[in-house]
Amino acid sequence: MRFVFLSWRDSTHPDGGGSEVFVERVAQELAARGHQVTIRCARHGAAPTREWLGGVLIRRAGGRLGVYPRALLWLLGPGRRYDGVVDVINGLPFASPLVRRRGVTALVHHLHREQWQIIYPGWPGSLGWFVESRIVPRLYRRLPFVTVSEASRHDLIALGLPEQSVTVARNGLDVTRSKAQEAPTPTLAVCSRLVPHKQIEHAFVALATLSHELPDLRLDVVGDGWWRDRLEADAERLGVRDRVTFHGHVSESERDRLLAEAWVHLLPSVKEGWGLSIMEAAAQQTPTIAYLSAGGVNESVQDGSTGLLVADLDGMITASRRLLVGHAERARLGRQAAERARRFTWGATADQVEKIMISGGRRS
Repeated sequence: MRFVFLSWRDSTHPDGGGSEVFVERVAQELAARGHQVTIRCARHGAAPTREWLGGVLIRRAGGRLGVYPRALLWLLGPGRRYDGVVDVINGLPFASPLVRRRGVTALVHHLHREQWQIIYPGWPGSLGWFVESRIVPRLYRRLPFVTVSEASRHDLIALGLPEQSVTVARNGLDVTRSKAQEAPTPTLAVCSRLVPHKQIEHAFVALATLSHELPDLRLDVVGDGWWRDRLEADAERLGVRDRVTFHGHVSESERDRLLAEAWVHLLPSVKEGWGLSIMEAAAQQTPTIAYLSAGGVNESVQDGSTGLLVADLDGMITASRRLLVGHAERARLGRQAAERARRFTWGATADQVEKIMISGGRRS
């Protein structure tokens, strides 16, 4: 069959993250099964307008907002020949049901209630949330939805979507255990896009607080984004800039090495659909501390078994201290995290998505 994913970004975009990895890995799995798969996304930098990646055709057209009308126009033309469309709703929808009645599946990682006001304070954020929470449920009500956690599923149902229309297909994982060992000195890591709602500055506060007890403590920040300058200024203001290494975008093997060397991985994000970096750290036997209120992390972290879930920043600092000095508990959580991470595969994720696209898409 011929499938197309309509996505705001791809993984090579400067703001690309876990959502884009999900789309591309599922698309590659479908392509490996004989389907013809295309991803349409926004142009950025010097990226080519047409590129093959793992058997999947990447077509880039339009900018940050222009990608949406360009995709709709394409659906009215060449896109009519495709059997299935996956409309990736990353805050804003592509509104594909306006031009196509059959074969549409909606993919939502998580809702963005908190992020809208963090990134676009005032009426722009309120408008964004209105579109996501009021327009999307009406426009897509008769379509099948895919999301990545039970937390996100419950949020979608709370907006008025029928329970039977929302299916959970959790993120897969294909990283291997790095040969690197735990660093000789206490090390924290954050693996994330550098954007406001990830709250990376919370890790700096934890670092500053705990450095009085652990003078050799340092922090590796893996990832990049448009908020980096602000974060570097925050690290300077808190007096920990010399203890923080901003690695930027790195290769998968380098990411795995840094996560393997870390004693503890922190994810202070406001909201996550799942938290792919949690499982990437788990594969390296590194436990994660995250916020209980952040949605999908309640499922990617099993509290007390593969990591710790906390209520607030004070709790994150306390939990970090507990694992940094508690070698036996940290090792136990790391072993159990790695064992659990081996159960998640992109093949299993693609099985669920493929079934929904074929059967659910036809029902729409």
